[in-house]
Amino acid sequence: MNAPADMDDQTTYPVQRQDGVALWRQIFIQLQGDIASGGLKPGTRLPTEAELSAQFGVNRHTVRRALEELSRDGLVRVEQGRGSFVAEDVLDYNVEARTRFSEWIRKHNKEPSGVVRQLREVPADQRVAAGLGIRGGSRVVVLERLGFADDRPVSLTRHYFPTQRLKGMLQALQATPRITEALRSVGVDDYLRLQTRVTARLPTQTEAGLLRMARNRPVLITENVNVDRDGTIIEFATGCYPTPRVQIVFEP
Repeated sequence: MNAPADMDDQTTYPVQRQDGVALWRQIFIQLQGDIASGGLKPGTRLPTEAELSAQFGVNRHTVRRALEELSRDGLVRVEQGRGSFVAEDVLDYNVEARTRFSEWIRKHNKEPSGVVRQLREVPADQRVAAGLGIRGGSRVVVLERLGFADDRPVSLTRHYFPTQRLKGMLQALQATPRITEALRSVGVDDYLRLQTRVTARLPTQTEAGLLRMARNRPVLITENVNVDRDGTIIEFATGCYPTPRVQIVFEP
């Protein structure tokens, strides 16, 4: 199939029904070839199922099966409510002593941005308290943020800071959502990653919607502990990363 990348001319490319290869597989092979050849470029939005059905002369169930297989192979990403897109390169998230979101995204020649979903002071549950080394129920500041690389969501993170140790942290984050700057304003000039734990699971409906991904693709879940120069814990954070776009890399 040599359709143009946007495939908007509605030209039909009917598949053959008597050559021993399943119809969905033929569509898969043709779209796979267009992606490999560059006819469909990374980030290109694919036509809708109805449009592809018309172009290939098949029903929507057949098209949907082909798209599902492309998604499983990492060639296509599905964004809830937006459609299917040719997958871009996966971003390596290198876990280092100083891991900063903006630096990570700019390293890939993309523009970082974020949306604050919540910022408030709450009592720490047992998991957060254990991560921060404080008593359960102690007050902590929580910052929840959805992070973007250009216009693509790549992370959903929650950052917890001990109120007693970091007096004024809530007000600092209200003044600037940049964690490094907020910590500096309350006396933490530098901080290092002490520990990172990584697991994987399927996303919740909310996570899938915010990260614009299919619910049958896993997310990477991290738990991080950061300390100041004296080794005092100043942050416990959890992160949720879409595997179609992010992979976590540990290096010596």
